[in-house]
Amino acid sequence: MSNTTIPNEYIDRDISWLDFNYRVLQEAKDNNVPLMERIKFLAIYSSNLGEFFRIRVAHHRNIKRLGKKTKSELDYDPNRLLKKLYKIANDQLKEFNNIFDEQIIPQLKKENIFILSHRELNKEQEIFLDDYFKENLLPYVQPVLLVEKRIKPFLNNSELYLTIILKPKDQVDSATQYGIVKIPSDHLSRFIEIPSEPNHHNIILLDEIVRYSLKWLFPGYTIIHSYSIKVTRDAELYIEDEFSGDLMAKIKKSLSKRNIGPASRLVYDDAMPKEMLNYFLSLLEIQKTDLTPEGRYHNNFDFFYFPDFKLKHLRNKHLKALPYLPFKKHESIFDALDEQDHLLYFPYHEYEPVIRFFEDAVKDHNVTQIKITQYRVAKKSRIMEALIAAAAQGKSVFVFIEVKARFDEAANLAWGEEMEKKGVKVRYSFPGLKVHAKTAIVTRRVDGETKHYAYLSTGNFHEQTAKIYCDFGFFTSEDKLTLEINRVFSFLENTKLPHSSFKHLLVGQFNMNDELKGLIEFEKEQALANKKAKIILKLNNLQDTEMIDLLYDASQAGVEIQLITRGINCLIPKKPGLSDNITGISIVDRYLEHGRVYYFYHDGEEKIFLSSADWMVRNLHFRIEIAFPIYAEPLKKQVMDILELQLNDNVKSRSINYLETNQYISNFHRKKIRSQIETYKYFKELNESSNEK
Repeated sequence: MSNTTIPNEYIDRDISWLDFNYRVLQEAKDNNVPLMERIKFLAIYSSNLGEFFRIRVAHHRNIKRLGKKTKSELDYDPNRLLKKLYKIANDQLKEFNNIFDEQIIPQLKKENIFILSHRELNKEQEIFLDDYFKENLLPYVQPVLLVEKRIKPFLNNSELYLTIILKPKDQVDSATQYGIVKIPSDHLSRFIEIPSEPNHHNIILLDEIVRYSLKWLFPGYTIIHSYSIKVTRDAELYIEDEFSGDLMAKIKKSLSKRNIGPASRLVYDDAMPKEMLNYFLSLLEIQKTDLTPEGRYHNNFDFFYFPDFKLKHLRNKHLKALPYLPFKKHESIFDALDEQDHLLYFPYHEYEPVIRFFEDAVKDHNVTQIKITQYRVAKKSRIMEALIAAAAQGKSVFVFIEVKARFDEAANLAWGEEMEKKGVKVRYSFPGLKVHAKTAIVTRRVDGETKHYAYLSTGNFHEQTAKIYCDFGFFTSEDKLTLEINRVFSFLENTKLPHSSFKHLLVGQFNMNDELKGLIEFEKEQALANKKAKIILKLNNLQDTEMIDLLYDASQAGVEIQLITRGINCLIPKKPGLSDNITGISIVDRYLEHGRVYYFYHDGEEKIFLSSADWMVRNLHFRIEIAFPIYAEPLKKQVMDILELQLNDNVKSRSINYLETNQYISNFHRKKIRSQIETYKYFKELNESSNEK
């Protein structure tokens, strides 16, 4: 036991998340990042922040509404936290606007790319906009002249609007009036290329075209000024997790209400006059505490679609996904799995082998059964199509679809309904429990014998995200693993508890918590016995205080702990007396770090698990998750080599510590190591050495 008297401390999860999003913003202001990629990071930052307000800020706002008695039982003050979150977010947004105005715009101009306002147009461009208004814009704009206490517009969630100050042309001495008109970026491109000089690219935002067109939308009025606004609405799904009723119907009902929930934020142009701002606060019933000032343009996540004019030097050098050569040597993927386990790492490897796993199962006459879990499903999915084709052939196909995957509920439901129509057995969410595990199993019957082939992953079965998310994919036909995967599916199908314990897999709701605690405790005992003790954790998020306390305790016993956390990290590394032996880094780069790895030295046995589970309360206590062991020594080495590259990253790695500075880790005396680029080189060299053999 530790003899420290220092109380355990934690970083608030939402403050830690804003800290992570700032690392995204750091990429946008890094001059070493190609210009269009910097614009993309601005879009990512904006998209992330929007979701944060819709989910987390909405959550605290709802907590705020609770009665005093209930609030007194909380371990935090929601009012105080909300003020802190708004302060951090607004300070970051000031930096966001500065990056865009002072860095991005000037660099675009150097590349002869110009973003024009409606006041900077020549005659030819004005004629172009007149035509654009008539042919494209007119069907989608609905100007509203606001009459106090009589007309109260409803603003859709996260959609753009122009608020207008105007006066009747024939009433010079009349008071100013307000109007509002939607900017229809949900129907039209946000960025429109307009006539330009040779070798120039002139762009105008849809916002500016609407501004230019106000003269047509409010005839008889003089337009004095216009300012953009948007409302963010609460996106929490208020679903009663009870053991009766049709959960799917509840989800559908909630989806229909999501965009009309209470407003959690008003984003406005900080040039808007105070009197006008107060008018809209009253009109929209929004509190001053829920204000977010921005620049002239909002919904900056639209910058995902900013045109690059095919200027390749403004993008990252393309890294073509590598083929996984061992599968190329076999006519059927199942033949390859009969020989040994296989480990892939996306997006460095092609995702085709995962798709092939299911398409080969369709073609293989020996395959009798396919089972899969689905958390996030691509709108167009060859995997889903393969499952439907398998069912059409008379094969038994079972799909567990988690319809509570936030913001993907509609796509999941659509696929579920389509597959049910085509004969696939579909099971939907459990009340009060999410299924987040990423696994599939195929059953074949050859020469009277049954054999199982499994795929386990740290990421979703999603062909699109596999191109940008770093995730491990593991194939195996080992009985000791496939038998346990079948136990998981038996539970998902029949809700019957497994008849045997899990000895290899760590499964959320069954043995995961206890096993993880035991593994940490073992390292602690080793350290107390003056033996080597080490833990490496690569996670998206670390928030569960019970686990954090165990790590603090292990650190104080002498265990070396290395953390790689992309997002939330509530543990405070390198705090004297508390976490001296814990170091923490975060890597934000061209790909999204998504794979989870748990490493324990374990007296030289070196236990390595890959997992779908972060160490958050929701993952460890309210979800079905799977952590799967890697036993084959060559595959263990690959995982460790990747971890070492990340731990030695001195280009895109930031230090996570009690100072919360997000400082880049650099060492001028060492060769530059950018782990994502080095990882690509690593697998490319493995392919080359394999070809030589």
